[in-house]
Amino acid sequence: MLANSLEKKPSGLSALKPSDQTIAVMTKLAMIVLAFILIISAIVTVFPFVWSALLSTRDRTEIFGSGISFAIGDSLAINYAKLQEIMPFWQAMFNSIYVAFLGTAVSLLFCSMGGYAFGVFQFKGKKLIFGMLVGSMMIPPVLSLIPYFMIIKFLGLLDNHIAVWLPFTTTPFGIFLMRQHIVASVPKELLEAAKLDGAGQLRTYWSVVLPLMKPALATLAIVQFVFFWNMFMQPLVVLTTPENYVITQALRSVQGIPNTPWGAVMLGTTISILPLVVTYLFASKQMISGLTSGAVKG
Repeated sequence: MLANSLEKKPSGLSALKPSDQTIAVMTKLAMIVLAFILIISAIVTVFPFVWSALLSTRDRTEIFGSGISFAIGDSLAINYAKLQEIMPFWQAMFNSIYVAFLGTAVSLLFCSMGGYAFGVFQFKGKKLIFGMLVGSMMIPPVLSLIPYFMIIKFLGLLDNHIAVWLPFTTTPFGIFLMRQHIVASVPKELLEAAKLDGAGQLRTYWSVVLPLMKPALATLAIVQFVFFWNMFMQPLVVLTTPENYVITQALRSVQGIPNTPWGAVMLGTTISILPLVVTYLFASKQMISGLTSGAVKG
């Protein structure tokens, strides 16, 4: 009798187990909360760009008027004319496109070669050099601003676009990303097979390894393109002629003039954002794949 009563009596753990219906409700509630947080985060992220686009259609009086209005103004054409008047806007856009595309292309080449060397070759002091390379990412870039200027001046590259993009093509982050992708995604058997077929290191890198690095290359391309496009301190130090200004420098240079036409500045800012948006839309999937490709090995 005692044994039967013990068998029929539910244990404390089983009595506390939630039902399938309760689990479903809790899961749905968690998804609703997560969706709400994501929507709020998206609004907070996108709002500054939308607000900049709205301000680009208004004149100075409407911008500094009382109250917040989401109505589209009628001063877009006037602001565009003022933008052309106060700065060589399209020349600055061309300079930024030139610096960003050339710097990104060279960076993909140099960083992929460096990552290939660290991922495939075995040489003395490899771990030490790689550790110093990764550790250098913790150094604030502003600390290297004065040595950067002194080197550029010594080389005679002041007021030259080469001084803006060339020193930043080989980055520790880029080499680290390439190396991690090669270690995680390129089988050693494939490299050995290429060696047995008589391919040299350069041929192996170009024909075997590089095609397998497309996700990582797309990730690095977005990171570097955004970096070169948003550069401000370095061009401010080395570029002195208005015709050589990049877009960030040109937009900043007009903010000190009397009665700054903020509508024109907002219009220039909105137009300057578009290349970044287009670049991300074309390479976002590859970027996500590149960031997650080295997470799991095997």
